[in-house]
Amino acid sequence: MLVILMENQLVTPQRVCQGCLLANQNGQPRWKGGQLRCGHPVPKLADTQPDQYECEMGFLIASIE
Repeated sequence: MLVILMENQLVTPQRVCQGCLLANQNGQPRWKGGQLRCGHPVPKLADTQPDQYECEMGFLIASIE
């Protein structure tokens, strides 16, 4: 599951990505093969952290299970 991290809250991509020109036709982040295609990976500070990405719009996106 993808979530967007905003200060002290988690937001679903549906609330943010709908207006993004890089989102897919359903207004979702371009997630394929376990990687975010509309952003780049962010280095982890600890092995226990989920995979994180920074989208082109500047939001931090995490892949949590």
